[in-house]
Amino acid sequence: MRNFAFRMAVWIWLLLRLTGAAHATDKLLTLEEAVKIALEQNPSTRVAREGVAGATETVGEARAPYYPDLGLVASYNRWQRHAFLPSGVVRPGVPSTIGPTNDWFTGVTTHYTLFDFGKRRAELRAAQARQGSAEQDANRVLQDIGLSVHQAYFGLVASIETEAVARKALARAEDHLRVARARKEAGAVPQADVVRAQVEVADAQLALERAEGLVRVAKGNLNTAMGLPVETRVDVDRSPREIVPPARIDLAEALDRAVSTRPELRGAQQRIEASRRGVDLARSAYGPKVKGEASWGWRDTTYFPHDKDWLVGVSVDLPIFTGFSRKHRLARAKSELSREEADAQRLMQTVRQEVWSAHSKLRETYEATLSTEVQLRDAQESLRLASERYQAGAGTINDLMDSEAALARAEAVRVAALWDYQMAKSWFQRSVGELFTQAKP
Repeated sequence: MRNFAFRMAVWIWLLLRLTGAAHATDKLLTLEEAVKIALEQNPSTRVAREGVAGATETVGEARAPYYPDLGLVASYNRWQRHAFLPSGVVRPGVPSTIGPTNDWFTGVTTHYTLFDFGKRRAELRAAQARQGSAEQDANRVLQDIGLSVHQAYFGLVASIETEAVARKALARAEDHLRVARARKEAGAVPQADVVRAQVEVADAQLALERAEGLVRVAKGNLNTAMGLPVETRVDVDRSPREIVPPARIDLAEALDRAVSTRPELRGAQQRIEASRRGVDLARSAYGPKVKGEASWGWRDTTYFPHDKDWLVGVSVDLPIFTGFSRKHRLARAKSELSREEADAQRLMQTVRQEVWSAHSKLRETYEATLSTEVQLRDAQESLRLASERYQAGAGTINDLMDSEAALARAEAVRVAALWDYQMAKSWFQRSVGELFTQAKP
C-alpha cells in the first residue's frame, strides 16, 4: 500500500511539472523568453556549469600546498636490531642485539614547504588559467545554445507563415474553382477549365498538409532546443522584426570586436597562459625544495605510551640526476606552449572568416528581402489582372493558373527571405560573440 501511494505521489508530481511547463508556454513565446528557458533547461548548460565548478575546485586544490599539512599518527612496530658497538664496550654476557621489542607511537605531525623554486605558484596560476578557459568554454556553449534556439525559433515562425501562405493559396484555388464552375454552367468555358481548377485545389491541399507537417516538426525542434519535452505546447510571437541594412555595420570594427569578445579566443588565451605556467612548473624541478617538519607525541613499548617524543627540523631536497626526465619535461612543456599559440592564431583566422561569411550572408539575405518584396507586388498585380481577364472572358484558365502559381511562389519566397534574414542576423551576432548578454556561468 505504501509503495502504491509513493508511486501515485510521483506520478502526480510529474503531471504537475509537465502541466506547468505546458501552461508556461500557453502565452505567445518571445525569442528572448525562449533563450532564457533554454539556458535554464538545456542539459548542455548544466554540463558547462559543472565544468566550471570542477575547474574552480582545481584552483582550490592548487592553493592547498600553501598551507601546512597536519595529521594524527598512530603506529605500532616490533623490531630487533644488531648493535654495532666498539670492541672495548662489549662485555662477556652482554648481547649484541637490541630487542625484540614493541614500539608504540601516537602523536601529531606537520609538514610545510618553505621554498619550492616556484612550483606552487606555477601550479596555482596554471589552475586559475584553466578555470578561465573553462568559463570561456561555458560561454561558448551558452552562445551555441542561444544560436540553436534562434534558428529553431525563426524556423518555426517561417513554417507557420508558410502554412498561412498555403491556406491563402488553397482559398484562392477554391475561389478559382468556383469561378470556373460558374462559367462552365454559363457555357462560357469547357469542362477542362473545371478539371484544371480541381487539380489546382488538390495541389493546394497537399501543399497545406506538408506545411502543417513542417510546423509540427519545427515545434519539436524548438522544444528540444529549449530543453523541454518535444510534445510541449508552444505558441510563438510572430510580430514583424526590424530589418537593418548591413551597410550600417562597420565590418572592420566587427572583426576587431569578434577577436576581443569571442569566448573561443578568450579561452585560447587562457590555455596559452596555462601552458606558460606549465613551463614554469617544469623549470621548478631544477631548483631545491626546502621543507620544515615537526612532530610531537608519545612513544613507549606498552600499548598506552608514556614517554614524550618530539622532532623539529628542516630538510633540503636537490635532485642531481633524474635520468634526463626534467629536461624532457621542460621540452614537452615548451612544445605544448608553442602548439597552443599556433592554435590560437588558427582560431583567430577562423573567427575572422566566420564574421566575414556571416556578414556576406547577411547582405545576401537583406538584398533578397528587397527583391522578394517587389516580386510579391508584381505577382499580386499579375494575378489580379489574370483573374479579371478570365472572368471577363478575355483570358484562359492557363493564364490564371500560371499567375496563381507565380503568386504562391512569391509569397513562399518572401516568407523564406524574411526569416532567412533573421537567421543570418543571429548568426552574424554569434560570429561577433554578441548574440545575447548572459550571466557568468
